[in-house]
This record gives sequence, C-alpha cells and structure tokens, in this order.
Amino acid sequence: MTRAFTSLYGHATALAERLLPESLLLLVARLGVASIFFLSGRSKVEGWFTITDGTFDLFATEYALPLLPPHVAAYAATISEHLFSGLLVLGLCTRGAALGLLGMTLVIEIFVYPDAWPTHLSWAGLLLPLIARGGGALSLDRIFRGIWRTRAPRGS
Repeated sequence: MTRAFTSLYGHATALAERLLPESLLLLVARLGVASIFFLSGRSKVEGWFTITDGTFDLFATEYALPLLPPHVAAYAATISEHLFSGLLVLGLCTRGAALGLLGMTLVIEIFVYPDAWPTHLSWAGLLLPLIARGGGALSLDRIFRGIWRTRAPRGS
C-alpha cells in the first residue's frame, strides 16, 4: 500500500511540475498582486491621475502615518501603487517593485490596519517569491538580462 501511494504521489508531483512551471507561477503572482495594488491606486484618483479630496482626507485620518505628512503619504502611496504594479505586470525591475510593495504592505500592517494580518500575509506570500526569484521567464527582466549578457565585455 505504501509503495502504491508513493508511486501515485510521485506521478502527481511530476505532472504538477510539468503543468505548473515556475515561470507560470511567477507570472500569476505578478499579475495577482499587481491587480490588488493597481485597483487600490485607481480608487485614489479621478481621471488619469488627479488624487481625490477623499484620498487626502483618508491619509489625514484613517491612514495617518507617524512621520509622513498626509499629503506626502497620499502622493507617495498613489504613485507607488500605480508604478510598482505596472512594473510587475511587465516583469520589469520585478524584485525592486515587489520589495516596494512589500514595504507598503508592512507600513499598512504596522500603522494602519494591524488586525488585517491575514490579508497582508497573503500579499506577502505573492511578493516574497518575486523578490527571491524575480519575474521569471515570462518577464522583461529575463529578456533584458539576456541582452545585457550578450553585450557585456568579455574577459573583464
């Protein structure tokens, strides 16, 4: 019975590894976490990029941070959510963008919504593999890394 289970488990694992390559998992992580932050950023603006009065009010009250003036925090958060999520979608500067969003997540967890740790932990669960592994094969990072390697001077 144990041998049959081990064999079945081995076949299932091999199938999962073929059907779910790391490049696909990293792409899904990038798109998933980017959508969370992009939609949050979009909720703070009207039109292309006019930060709403409601956003400034939120950063003055509910989202108030100890060392950052509310208007600076509103701009920083809104720009960061748009910029970093856009970079993740493209897979460009993936590690840096994911690190920036992880930093935002930590600030939100510590200073704004400390009881929302299950949500923040799920965001971190998407961001940490991107920091560790990068954007994967389906990213601009991979394309540019290949270009930079072919143009790098040899023998230095």
